[in-house]
Amino acid sequence: MTTGVILLNFGEPSEPTREEVVPYLERIFYNNRFLEGDMPEAQARERSRELAEKRAPSLIEEYEDIGGSPLNPQAKAQVDAVVDVLTERGFDVTGYLGTQFSEPTIADAVAAAKADGVDRLVGLPIYPLCGPSTTVDALADLNGAVADADWDVPVERVSGWHRHPAYTRLRADNVRAYAEREGLDLDDDDTAVLFSAHGTPTHYLEEGSRYDVYVDEFTTALAHLLGVSEYTVGYQNHENRDIPWTEPETEDVAVEIDAERVVVEPVSFMHEQSETLSELDIELREEVEEAGKELYRVPVPHDDPRFAELLADLVEPFAADVDPEYYQLRECQCAAEEGAMCLNAPRAESE
Repeated sequence: MTTGVILLNFGEPSEPTREEVVPYLERIFYNNRFLEGDMPEAQARERSRELAEKRAPSLIEEYEDIGGSPLNPQAKAQVDAVVDVLTERGFDVTGYLGTQFSEPTIADAVAAAKADGVDRLVGLPIYPLCGPSTTVDALADLNGAVADADWDVPVERVSGWHRHPAYTRLRADNVRAYAEREGLDLDDDDTAVLFSAHGTPTHYLEEGSRYDVYVDEFTTALAHLLGVSEYTVGYQNHENRDIPWTEPETEDVAVEIDAERVVVEPVSFMHEQSETLSELDIELREEVEEAGKELYRVPVPHDDPRFAELLADLVEPFAADVDPEYYQLRECQCAAEEGAMCLNAPRAESE
């Protein structure tokens, strides 16, 4: 039995051109259209286009500054690495990349899997911390794409996985190795550790998203593994709409923090992309250096072999026809539809 593994991703434009960036942004804004209240579809699409046109010039400039986004090539390499691990474990698998807002789309991945004749699908979002417009929406898009393809195939979905112990160790080891290379003492009074998470509109938190809880528990665990006694959490917000976002903002924390050196670990990301290469390496660095401090940004371990191993761990129970609860996977509390499994759900009271 062949298992099709679709790694679900955000995606970024392959070229820093208006022809690619504007439609990409339109899809993102339309996906989050409810943040400004209910409105007719035509009005929502017009508003999404307006926001995309406004944001596009600065985003194109960001992509040009970093030489284009490396996200999609890194994501494709991760698919290949996961397939290699599962194949070595003796499973018959085929891998696909499906992105929410660029190409190949999630629908493209489903179409390719259907054409290949796989017997079942496993959808696994690549996002470290489960959020509504990322993990949850990506899984919903997968279900929708399968339905639109009129394909009667079993679909398994994995959502939150940041509690996998191998992942926390991987990030801790990566931070520690970077600090050693740079000659940094993370517990020095003049060195501040700043965990930077992708921001989210507070609307989602008010509706029940536990994203901020996941950020807090992951950064707490990471700090403990690093042996860091003090640290700060900041959010990288994208305030394209006049609505409240998570606080405090990463740039405010980095500038105001009382330390000579600021070490930034981008905990929400498993790729190098515009949010790391531009927002942190260029924009944040300028602000921090203007404030008379030094910025050290920890690289994202997107190609660490242990990452492919832990993603394979999440797929393995479905490829092996083993009860996913044996692997500590339980019914997800965040997914909009039943059937998704995650590592974040609590045990049942009877357990």
